[in-house]
Amino acid sequence: MFNAHPMVTRLAFVASDRPEAIEARARLARRYGDTPEMEAQVVVALGGDGFMLETLHRHMESGKPIYGMNRGSVGFLMNEYSEDDLLERINAAERALIHPLRMTAVGVDGVMHKALAINEVSLLRQTRQTAKLRISVDGKVRLAELSCDGALVATPAGSTAYNLSAHGPIIPLDARVLALTPISAFRPRRWRGALLSHTARVTFEVLEADKRPVSAVADNFEVRDVTEVHVAEDRDVGMTMLFDAGRSLEERVLAEQFSA
Repeated sequence: MFNAHPMVTRLAFVASDRPEAIEARARLARRYGDTPEMEAQVVVALGGDGFMLETLHRHMESGKPIYGMNRGSVGFLMNEYSEDDLLERINAAERALIHPLRMTAVGVDGVMHKALAINEVSLLRQTRQTAKLRISVDGKVRLAELSCDGALVATPAGSTAYNLSAHGPIIPLDARVLALTPISAFRPRRWRGALLSHTARVTFEVLEADKRPVSAVADNFEVRDVTEVHVAEDRDVGMTMLFDAGRSLEERVLAEQFSA
């Protein structure tokens, strides 16, 4: 529980470019003060899930807790918007510690690109041609050839995002597993993916990369024309998200499994 930590009094407010988020930021800053981000105890993010991910990425090194309020469209990672009793809500909030995935992608030009992903690392075909991927886990080939639109590796926190849309499993936050999910698999048609230990190291090799180009995406960072992509959880990096008491991320993920 967050109330085991020092009392929070210094807040920094950041907003997406949506008008309702910008207006909310101005009102909240007048009411609660607006501490510079680097001096604040908690950063309050106003927007949708995409902006929450942007804010988490920006504060990966600072380690500052992020408390989101929904001024966007989806808001699964956000708390309900209310301007009243904000300090009390934050001081009573529950914490969720998130570890990202580290992606290392090698382009056809041999250049190596690295990025972190809070939700998922996904490989996507770039043209009308299906992608052909070889998938290895911890150095052992598990699928010699997957014909598909793509594939992804998702964290528990990201399992309710793109992974769920691709018919992947919803993963409880404390399950210590990752989801490996195909996107519109053509062959083997019946393969639905796998659940992997959070310590697993996944390698995607792009087959026929010249004819069937593939991009790799770590959250919002994209690399085009890749030949090989390595994905693993980075336990050395941790981000803290704050959720209103009784509405923890664990509870939301569990409730999502029973939604219609």
